[in-house]
Amino acid sequence: MITTVLAAAFAGGLLMRAVGLPPLVGFLFAGFALRAAGVDPGDALEEVAHVGVLVLLFSVGLKLRLKSLARAEVWAGASLHLAIFGAVVLAALLLRWALPWKSAAILAVALGFSSTVIAAKVLEEKRELRAFHGRVAIGVLVVQDLVAVALLGMVSPAGPTWWALALGAGLLLGVPVLRRLLEWSGHGELLPLFGLTVALCLGGAMFAVTGLSEELGALLVGAAIASHPGANELSYRLWSFKEVLLVGFFVSIGIAVRPDLHAVGIALLLVALLPVKAAVFYLLLVRFRLRARSSFLAAIALASYSEFGLIVVKPMVDSGLLDAHWLSVVGLAAALSFAITAPLNRMAHPLFDRCGHWLLHFESKSRHPDDRPISLGSAEVIVFGMGRVGTGAYEHLKSRHLRVVGLDSDPAKVERHIKQGRRVVYADAEDPDLWVRLRLDAVRAVLLALPDKEAKVLSAMHLRRHGYAGFITATNVFEEEAAPILAAGCDATFNYFADAGYGFAKHSWDALTVSERAD
Repeated sequence: MITTVLAAAFAGGLLMRAVGLPPLVGFLFAGFALRAAGVDPGDALEEVAHVGVLVLLFSVGLKLRLKSLARAEVWAGASLHLAIFGAVVLAALLLRWALPWKSAAILAVALGFSSTVIAAKVLEEKRELRAFHGRVAIGVLVVQDLVAVALLGMVSPAGPTWWALALGAGLLLGVPVLRRLLEWSGHGELLPLFGLTVALCLGGAMFAVTGLSEELGALLVGAAIASHPGANELSYRLWSFKEVLLVGFFVSIGIAVRPDLHAVGIALLLVALLPVKAAVFYLLLVRFRLRARSSFLAAIALASYSEFGLIVVKPMVDSGLLDAHWLSVVGLAAALSFAITAPLNRMAHPLFDRCGHWLLHFESKSRHPDDRPISLGSAEVIVFGMGRVGTGAYEHLKSRHLRVVGLDSDPAKVERHIKQGRRVVYADAEDPDLWVRLRLDAVRAVLLALPDKEAKVLSAMHLRRHGYAGFITATNVFEEEAAPILAAGCDATFNYFADAGYGFAKHSWDALTVSERAD
């Protein structure tokens, strides 16, 4: 039976990719098709799906700073959104379907949740988890998860136990032990095994025993060791596990939906409210002084309905607070929202380029300190993206006595580079406003070492659009990326996988020459 599920998921993902949609949309529709064909994969698929979600949230936690939850735009933004959008949905539920007040209120709040899986996945794929809008979006999701735990306590017979307090205290005290275990795991096969064990046993099973959400537990355990230098490597090593396991999650969502015509009609009405959900997020975030672009990207990431809606609705159905068909309604609405918002997230930057001039009218006059572009002074060379490749380029150019400035959208990375003596500032290379404010008269060359192809294409387009006539070069990972990068305005592109051998040989030959001269 699992082989049937795998074949259907692969076929659905391949078909969606052929028409330009994310494969996860195909996984959802594969679930619909399997359900229609009467295929029952049993409990195995549910287990795989659950493990995939826990590993994903653990990986998100590895890139999360808990102090970011204390920001007003996070806790107040999340709370106000649940109140405003929840009121809109509550009015519809009471007026159109005449649900009991308590049931309607809980369901309205549950529909205000956004999908942690979708948001985390698309932000991670675009390398934007640590960008400002990515940190805000993940923070909002964590606040929503905390509210979901409270709702589960209201609708489930067994809520959080007193042992939850002991677990919280134990987690705080056990952070040094987890960090030491991470160091002892080394860089081989023990490292991903450590991650899986911590995510599933400590973050999942231990939180479940105390009546808390396993999903929230996995995220918090990851956040507990996020500051460790090995957290990035651990997240990278878990990537392939997470990608495969999440296929089970999306297929299981499709299989779980049992729609009739009535459920389909209600789900479509809920899907029609998705623009309202995104608009409320956008208007709230700009009021908290985020720029229009950051607010738009965060709002798109948070526009879907949540898998937590299903988690909250199921015990409501079991306890008689809701009719059984509402589980199908929420499941179908969530699945359709995934299919709609996933491609929108992929096109979020080009979408803002098209409608940004209108969205700018809602922007606050003052700016959030973390969302404010910084002057680059009289730099001769700018390196966008200060990862390993960008850092190597920075050091080489600096050794040639050039005035170099590095830019990166990850504040933690910026802080680390500054401590190491490099001139690096926080800025987002994909931000259209950045190019208006930068004075590039003295800049001779721009190096785009960004991880995402679309980011490099957009950056080159913005540079040329704003009159920069200097030299632009960019990295590429796959051969097919070179053509669109060059077409966007780059003068050259460098495949650091294909050309790594050349660089290695040149460096080795230079070292050999120096050694022979010394002899």
